[in-house]
Amino acid sequence: MDDLVAPEAPETVEVADGDQDVQRISLKDGDCFLVCDAWGDVRGGADGYFRDDTRILSRLRLLIGGKRPSRLSFGLSGDNAVFAVNGANRALPPMGGRATPRGVIHVERRLCLWRERMFERLRLTNFGLDEVMTPIAYDFDADFHDIFEVRGLARAKRGTRQPAQLTGRGVVNIYDGLDDVRRASVIAFSEPPWRLAPTRAEFMLSVAPGRRVDLFVEVGAAAESPPDEARFEAAIAAAKGEVQTLTRQGARVVASDGAFDAWLRQSRTDVAVLTTDLPTGPYPYAGIPWFSTPFGRDGIFCAWQMLWLDPSLARGVLTYLAARQAEETSSFDDATPGKIMHETRRGEMAALREVPFGAYYGGVDTTPLFVALAGAYFERTGDLMFVRQLWPNLKAATMWLETFGDSNGDGLIDYARAEATGLANQGWKDSADSIFHADGRLAVGPIALVEVQGYACAAWRAMSAMGLQLGDEEAPRWAARARELAAAVEARFWLDDLGFYALAIDGEGEACRVEASNAGHLLFVGLPAADRARQVIDRLLSPAFDSGWGLRTLAAGDVRYNPMSYHNGSVWPHDTAIALAGMARYGERSGVVRIMCDLFEASKAFGGRMPELLCGFAREADAPPIAYPVACMPQAWAAGSTFMMLSAALGLRIDAVHREVRLVRPRLPNGVERIDLERFDIAGSILDIEIRRLGERTAVTAKSEGPVAIVVEE
Repeated sequence: MDDLVAPEAPETVEVADGDQDVQRISLKDGDCFLVCDAWGDVRGGADGYFRDDTRILSRLRLLIGGKRPSRLSFGLSGDNAVFAVNGANRALPPMGGRATPRGVIHVERRLCLWRERMFERLRLTNFGLDEVMTPIAYDFDADFHDIFEVRGLARAKRGTRQPAQLTGRGVVNIYDGLDDVRRASVIAFSEPPWRLAPTRAEFMLSVAPGRRVDLFVEVGAAAESPPDEARFEAAIAAAKGEVQTLTRQGARVVASDGAFDAWLRQSRTDVAVLTTDLPTGPYPYAGIPWFSTPFGRDGIFCAWQMLWLDPSLARGVLTYLAARQAEETSSFDDATPGKIMHETRRGEMAALREVPFGAYYGGVDTTPLFVALAGAYFERTGDLMFVRQLWPNLKAATMWLETFGDSNGDGLIDYARAEATGLANQGWKDSADSIFHADGRLAVGPIALVEVQGYACAAWRAMSAMGLQLGDEEAPRWAARARELAAAVEARFWLDDLGFYALAIDGEGEACRVEASNAGHLLFVGLPAADRARQVIDRLLSPAFDSGWGLRTLAAGDVRYNPMSYHNGSVWPHDTAIALAGMARYGERSGVVRIMCDLFEASKAFGGRMPELLCGFAREADAPPIAYPVACMPQAWAAGSTFMMLSAALGLRIDAVHREVRLVRPRLPNGVERIDLERFDIAGSILDIEIRRLGERTAVTAKSEGPVAIVVEE
């Protein structure tokens, strides 16, 4: 992502009984998301309930008898729509002459998001023999900080927060931003508090023996009717129903091994939770908490990862990005005509242009990836009508590659930020220290990244293939451009003495003689010759890159290698998946299956999820992977990586244009005896595929409701 500084580590909270809580839980709905701790509290730091990149709830803490309840269990529902935490009261002070011991009142909190509101049900159940007068308090606040303030950027001036308005059942906070937008935060309770202040509501709830009492809480940007059980239950049902609908889009994958199947389901659910239904179609937001917004590169890669299962995601991404293609030049936005958007934000700081991310175009790779994804979508669906609609945008993007994309006219696609407010590095490794020379010097611009040349080569090929179908006379020229660029990469980036490709070529024409995972992306697009591809594959599968939990972004031993860094030695699941898909393209299977299974094992340490990244320390026996402290989870392209790796292991390619499905030397993951691929739509024909392990062989059985050729190569 971008190189703005996030907090160094999640907040560590000291609590009773010597327990410590470092885990954060996230929920998302549309352009809203919640980050809370494992008690359901919003404690500050990166926590909060955010709407349109503004934090409208910065604190929400439940106290019972002046203390945080003890915690028994917590977790998200299987569809990620509802968070529940179960606890018990600590000893309560005497009420009416008798004290209440700990563990008498069961405390349950359930939270969900729906239609730009946060819903909570607090349920108290008395398992004691006496009626309990239970003192309840909620501490709360709304600081209206922009997401970039939360991430650490200081502002010289802020807008005006109006005095809180007490409504009898809640509090209304108003913030008048410097962008002339009034933002509101309303917290409301189902029962009138017996004491209400601008940042605290206190209740005295009587709970009879064997009975329960519910209190409902809602937080939103507008006042509605008082919270109640019916509204809460409706929100729960709707939130769960929406996720279920999204996970049922497209084809279905079922594995015989329960744990592996659960990983597939969790990954599919994470993509669904992050997907927002925009007017242009579904779009996977990048990740929570820092990147819950459309990103160009992330959206494209996630859509590509899911393309074989659900092409509708790629269609939505392409439509959204086409509608926001740059038409003018803006140095502040790093925009030039034809360029595809990198990131968009809706907060106050973006509106005031305190940061350039309202609609920011500082990504050198998004434009060729946009074109390449369109080509992949066409191959997967045969949807020529959609390609025809997109054609003006694709040609404009292609023109950008030929003009603005090659700023110094050397035939390579490069970048250099136009203003100091923009991103210093504009590939997927966009931290400030990620592009450097073998002696540690940072590269100077304009910088031509090796993987971006591969993306551009794929874009030219895609334009040629689609152009032939549309009868565009430029199709042969685009094919020639692809060949020319591939030859230039082989001539200028290949390092004979290392048997590897340089990370980049800087503005002085000097190669960055650094062994980085970026070379794996060249495999993904099929650029290297077979002999060089084999050398790259062998190096990526060596201990220098292979951590045992996935592929490092930088070879161990390189000058800036640090397994705890963001881009210089960590493991990113999406990056590993791209490299594995590239290896599979050149026939590698055993390494693909092994590393996919390593990431599957790593996911168990993260609740079955794929984090944005993890530290690149070497795997040790009986030791879990080491988490990167501020990694987003869920993260769209991390979740989608599961499916890119699986398709790579299966050697799967779907060509709807020619109505052909090909499986080349398919291999099942370790411990999985069968995988069923169900309800694939291949240009209107429905296909089911069963892949089974038979001793040392892999057997494939297919059934098609239409004219589709199934080709299996061993």
